[in-house]
Formats: sequence, C-alpha cells, structure tokens
Amino acid sequence: MLDIRFVRENADAVRENIRKKFQEEKLPLVDEVLDLDKKNREIKQELQSLQSKRNKISKEFGKLKGQGKLEEAEAAREKVNSFADRMEELAAMEKDVEAELRRRMLIIPNMIDPSVPIGKDDSENVEVERFGEPVVPDFEIPYHTEIMKSFSGIDQEASRKVAGTAFYYLMGDIARLHSAVLAYARDFMIGRGFTYCVPPFMIRSAVVDGVMSFAEMDAMMYKIEGEDLYLIGTSEHSMIGKFKDTMNDEADLPYTLTSYSPCFRKEKGSHGLEERGVYRVHQFEKQEMIVICKPEESPMWYDRLWQNTVDFFRSLDIPVRTLECCSGDLADLKVKSVDVEAWSPRQKTYFEVGSCSNLGDAQARRLGIRVKGEDGKKYLAHTLNNTVVATPRMLIAFLENNLNADGSVNIPTVLQPYMGGQTKIEKR
Repeated sequence: MLDIRFVRENADAVRENIRKKFQEEKLPLVDEVLDLDKKNREIKQELQSLQSKRNKISKEFGKLKGQGKLEEAEAAREKVNSFADRMEELAAMEKDVEAELRRRMLIIPNMIDPSVPIGKDDSENVEVERFGEPVVPDFEIPYHTEIMKSFSGIDQEASRKVAGTAFYYLMGDIARLHSAVLAYARDFMIGRGFTYCVPPFMIRSAVVDGVMSFAEMDAMMYKIEGEDLYLIGTSEHSMIGKFKDTMNDEADLPYTLTSYSPCFRKEKGSHGLEERGVYRVHQFEKQEMIVICKPEESPMWYDRLWQNTVDFFRSLDIPVRTLECCSGDLADLKVKSVDVEAWSPRQKTYFEVGSCSNLGDAQARRLGIRVKGEDGKKYLAHTLNNTVVATPRMLIAFLENNLNADGSVNIPTVLQPYMGGQTKIEKR
C-alpha cells in the first residue's frame, strides 16, 4: 500500500505505474482516493475547529458560572452542546471515509523499481543469468511420477480417494528424499546466518490483508469455516506477521529468518499436462527465508536472497537460471521480483522452483512494522522474502537431473548424511 501523501504529491507517477502494470482499469482509483483524501482532510479540519471552539467556550462557561452569571453560563453550555451533534456526525463520516479510502488504497499497486522490465505477463519475463551447464542425457527420461513409481515412491490413486486431486502419498525412499531435502535446506540457511523458525500454519485476516492483495488471497488461501483463520499458502506470511504492530530498534536490524512449514493453496484453474503430477498441488512443504531491514539495505538483501537459492540448487547438481519478472507479472505489493528456475532434462527447458521478492515498505505500512532510528526518527521497514526450496516440486528437478540410465538416482554428497549415507536410490 502506498503512502497517501505520496499519491497526493505524485499522482501522475502513480497513474503511469498502473499503466506499466497493464492495469488501466485501476486508473480511476487515483482520482477517487484523491477526492476521498481531500474530503477526509476537510472533515478533520472541521472537527479540529469545532473542538477548539468547544474548548474555548467550555472555559468561558466555567468562568461565567464562577462569576454567578448563570444566564450567560447556560447560553454557553447550550452552545457547547450544539457542537456535540455535529462533532458526532463528523466522527462517523471520518470513520466511513477513512475505511473507503483504505479499501481503494489497498487496490492501487505498489511502485515498481525502475529496473523492472515492462511486459504484460510472464511470457515477457527476462532471463538474467544461468548457473551450471544444462545436460540432456542420451537415454529417455520418464515423467517424474513414473520415476517415483519405479521406486514405489508415490501413490496418487489412494490420495484421490482420501483427499481428491492434486494430493499425493510419498512413500519409502522418495518420502525420505523429500524430508532430507528440507532438513538440508534448514541447515543450509542456518549456515548462512539465518535464524531458524517454525511459524504458525494459520493466520488471521488482519495479517492476510497485510501481506497480500485481495486477488491473491482469493486465488490462493483456504479459510477455516466459522473462524477468523486462514491456512497459510506460504510461511513468509506468518513470518512477516510476527512483526505486526511493532516498533523495532534500528540497531537490531536486519532480522533474517528461515522457516519450515506445510503450505496449502487452492491453485484455481487448469495448468496443463506438464502439471498433472506433483508440480502444482494443494499441499506441499517449504523452506522459506525473510528479511526485515532498513530501506537502503533492501536492494543488497534482494541480491543475497536469490543467490542463496541458486547456491542451494547448485549444491545438489541442478542447473538453474534467474528470470527477472516483468511489470505485468509482478503481484501488486512487489517492487521487484526474480524467479529461480531449474533445468528439466526431460522437457529440455527450465521451470520455476522459487521466487524472490522485494516488497519495499508496502507490507510494513499495512502491518505497522516500524523502526526507531538512532536519531529518534521513526520510519517503515522494508520486507523481503524468498523460497529456499519447495517440495515436492523440487523433487522433479532433482530426480530428472540425477537419474542414471539404469533407473537409479544419484544422491549428491551434501545430501547423503540426511539419507543415512545412501549414495543412490535404486529399484528394489
């Protein structure tokens, strides 16, 4: 959410930003919020004027009464009372106008970074850099669920009976591999100086409103019926929510946290043949990282966060690339975002395995995450998040890139301690 003063002073820039995101339908919102802002300031001004007059007359009332001028004192009291009805009316108007102003402000997208490429959708995202040499072996690579089935590692028929489509049972060595990757990701991030955290897996609506747009919420989150609780779609939401309504000492920044959680997503719509397996599912597990920092440090942390993911995947012998998200592919709260994509030897292309985002002060403004500087001045923090690894999607890249011609799968050295010393997964 933008600062209303920024919109007031930079209305044309806000409109241009909306155009760059190809959301022309939101252009009228700028004039609407400016009108509401003007009305709100007029209401406040009248309230302050009436309050000042009432205070002045109240003092006169006490003075007149003390002097025994009862008729004049009564007239002053009636005048004070006459202000009360108007002030009550104005207070109600102020509340309604501020609620309507906030509702519209939440819809206006955040200002994107000048470096963000302009494009309508993810088809216009821009490749930045490749890490590792993509390899296509000289033998056929089966679909990822077929690889899993060859180790008796997945049961989707049973999961459909139990929970419906887009769920799964992972079994045996594949289930162990799933857990091993998450354990390794935890220790990998701890080794990079992040504090490990297991957060709540449900959050209240006030936190949901603070961390994402209404459109994202509707497309992603499951609500708990009859309660003000939502299942998290990603742990960064409850992690950022940890700092809701806080005043933080500048000397304590940055906060760097890495979290484990299950995640639950609606994943509305049809996503194509390549996602019939475990690429896009309603339930998965994830290791995440977040940073709360000073505004001037967020570009540096942005680069460090996505590099962590690249380094993690390379340690598992998986080639990756980074893809700069264009303006039309950015969620409304994001200033800048980069996807990390893993190489798929079977498809001979890359696919998304993580996303790193700088949200500027948008989430901090919505949630009230403030910082007190050494000079005593107060300001909003910047928030960033990034995926370390999300399973079972990551298993697709892992299995394809470590598959051997005989159907076995190599276990990279760094992962072997988490797999009981196994160097390979082999058919039994």
